[in-house]
Amino acid sequence: MQIAILPEISAVFVLVFARVGTLVMLMPGIGERFIFSRARLSLAFFIALMMVPMARPQLRLPPDMPGIFGLLVGEILIGLIIGVCARLVMAALQTAGTLVAQTMGLGFAMTVDPTGGTQNPSIGNLLTMLGITLILTSDLHHVAIVAIHESYRVLPPGAAPPVDDVMTLAVRAAAQGFSLAVQISAPFIVFGLLFNLGLGVLARMMPQLQVFFLAVPASILGGMLVFFAVIGVMMSVFLGELGGFLRQFTGN
Repeated sequence: MQIAILPEISAVFVLVFARVGTLVMLMPGIGERFIFSRARLSLAFFIALMMVPMARPQLRLPPDMPGIFGLLVGEILIGLIIGVCARLVMAALQTAGTLVAQTMGLGFAMTVDPTGGTQNPSIGNLLTMLGITLILTSDLHHVAIVAIHESYRVLPPGAAPPVDDVMTLAVRAAAQGFSLAVQISAPFIVFGLLFNLGLGVLARMMPQLQVFFLAVPASILGGMLVFFAVIGVMMSVFLGELGGFLRQFTGN
């Protein structure tokens, strides 16, 4: 009798692993590209193993293989929806870094982003790596794991996720990501406006002055001073917003 239920338990584990594995591969902090794939797969495997007893009563296995395959696709889609929305909020750091680099005159300083493998401004890569480090040191990745667990309550398996709710969540995540990027980079936007306004007045008062040779080093120096002064507040705001986004799945 125990052997007879093994195929059912195996099917339930595969369905749970489909959602959990997709979420782990996309979640901020624990799903970064530079983390070894085996480590992420192992983490997803053990999380799925712990969630099987909780998810088994909610999963009604169809009697035929096409039904099970459709349920598997639905679980993967739910994982993609939550994971991509979390990534949209996480992308606020790279967007804010691009705005900061353009304001400081360092937009041309491009390096390879270790989280995405693409060329991005160095300031954006610094903010992204600092954000990932703070996520792990502040135990915010534990909130992400709890969000994975509570996703079975918010989006139960076996039912297609409502299109309206999915679109609302995606639009809200994208809007939160862009607004957070502007909020983080707001001191540098103000600094850039005031600095360029002052340069314009100086150029009108002293036409013979080579404003360009004065503006570039002064902009970098002033931007760095502002950066060191507000970096703590910037990351605190980011962690608060990301934590609030993840906690909406936990019910807290």
